[in-house]
Parts: sequence; C-alpha cells; structure tokens
Amino acid sequence: MPLTIAPDAHPTRRSTAILNLLLPHHRTTDQGPAPAERFPHQLRQIADFVRDDAPVTFTLPGFPCKSPNPAKVLGHLPDQGERLSLGFLNTLCTEIERIHPPGARMVVCSDGHAFGDLVRVPDEHIDAYADELRTLIDHVGLARLSVFDLRDVFGDLPHDTKRAHLHKSYAPTLDGLRAEVRADDNTLALYRGITRFLVEDTADHAGTRSALQRECRQRAYGVIQRSRAWGDLIADHHPRSVRLSIHPQPIGARKFGIRLLDAPDAWTTPWHSTALRRTDGTWTLMPRAKAAELGRLIECDGRPSHFEQD
Repeated sequence: MPLTIAPDAHPTRRSTAILNLLLPHHRTTDQGPAPAERFPHQLRQIADFVRDDAPVTFTLPGFPCKSPNPAKVLGHLPDQGERLSLGFLNTLCTEIERIHPPGARMVVCSDGHAFGDLVRVPDEHIDAYADELRTLIDHVGLARLSVFDLRDVFGDLPHDTKRAHLHKSYAPTLDGLRAEVRADDNTLALYRGITRFLVEDTADHAGTRSALQRECRQRAYGVIQRSRAWGDLIADHHPRSVRLSIHPQPIGARKFGIRLLDAPDAWTTPWHSTALRRTDGTWTLMPRAKAAELGRLIECDGRPSHFEQD
C-alpha cells in the first residue's frame, strides 16, 4: 500500500507521490529507472489538479481494435488481455485516491476509427470492440474509467467522413513527418514499430515480402499522421489531462509511456496479442500461435478468452 500523504501536504509533494505510483509501469526504451523529478511536465500537470482539489484526469489513446491477424489474437472483440489492462488502470486510479482524496479518472481514447482503413480492420469490428470495452467497464464496475472515440466528436457521420474531418483539421503534413522521421530517433523508432506491426498484421498478402514491406512503410506514415491528429483532438477536448501513451516514451517527454501488462518487449499490447496465464499465476502477452503451444484455451462467457499454461 502506498504511503498516505496528508491532505494539506504541499502540492509538489503530493504530485510526486502520485507520479511515483506510475513510474514502476513506465514504458520506455531508455535506461531506467528515473526519479519523479525527471518528469517535470507531468509533475506540473498533476500539481494543477492537486491545487484545485480536483480528480487527476489521464487520457490514454489506445485500445483501437484487435489485430486482423488470427495468428496473433483470438478474435475481434476484447478478451482477457483487455480485462486485465483495464483493471490495472482502474486500480492505479484507486491507489491515487489514497494519496489524493479526489482521486483520478482515466479516459480511454479508443482510436481505431482514426486509422481503421489503414490497418485494414472493418469499421463494424472497431465499433463492436469499443462497445464491448464500455460493456466490460460497466459490468466489472471499473468506475474510474470511461471510453472516448470519434463517435463522441462526430456522432453518426460516415466513418470515412469522420476520418476526413480529423485528418484535415489536425494531421501533420506528410513532408513534415518524413523530415521528422529522418531527424528524430524516437519518431524513427515509432515509424519502424508501426511498420513492423502492419507487416505482422497482414495475414493474406499475395505478393512478395519486399512489396508488402514497401506498402506498409507508406501506410505507417498515414497511421502516424492520424495518430497525431487524434492526439491533438484529444488535447482540445481534454485540455488539462495528463497524457499517457501505450508507445515507449523517452524520460521527460510530454507524454508518459505506460506498460499495461508484462510482455516480452516495450511495444506489445493486448490488442496485438493474447494473454497467457503462467503456472505461477502471473500473466504475459504473446502471439496466439505461441500461446497455443504453451497452454490450453480458456473460454469466458462463451468466447475464447486466454490461454493457461499446463
């Protein structure tokens, strides 16, 4: 249990204590761990909520949709990986309440519709995924979580129209993004990581591997453009929030990378993998094909949920 901080403690002390709860879960490729003072942007943002005696609001873009590759996932709906991840986020908010009585809330900004056409996932699957996230949150009683997606901004407009509005209003130029990839190591790592996911997620490509890689490199730029656009839209709708990221972030960056579950690398997420319960009771994420070699399939509510190691 974290140290209880007196309600009248200085905002800086309470903000540091809150950030210290996040630091063990920092998702980064930098060498760590790093102390809270290395994250001045997050400390200032959290201190604003503390001074106002208001709940700390986090926004987390992610939970877009399941990978379309059946060798990686169990289907197109959330499963045990999402259940565990959402439970972790809700617990994190609960722990913050012990330090900061107004507590915290987490807005899960489901971004599947922002780039569904680029990752080749049908919009109806993305709708079903986000709707199931909301149902799961309500059913399990994860009261500190909520889901925000493009439907909350553009209502019932056609999905392609929503994407066009998002891109026109917020997306960086392709030339500017290409220049950034060439000049910035972190952006280059993101570009390479997304390219790798796009290649892995393509299960039915009829051409050569090199042709697929060229195509995915082009689509990766579009995914980053839309992701940036989605991030700026979130900032407009949640201007005071502390921005989290499911991608690795450098120490001290304006976005705080957060690891949801144990995984073999800093890029694996529940929607690109399957959950495996090890014999010691701990959980990890891995491709479905590998999990199937290590354990037996478990169903929940009549649907495939995860694997348990024998």
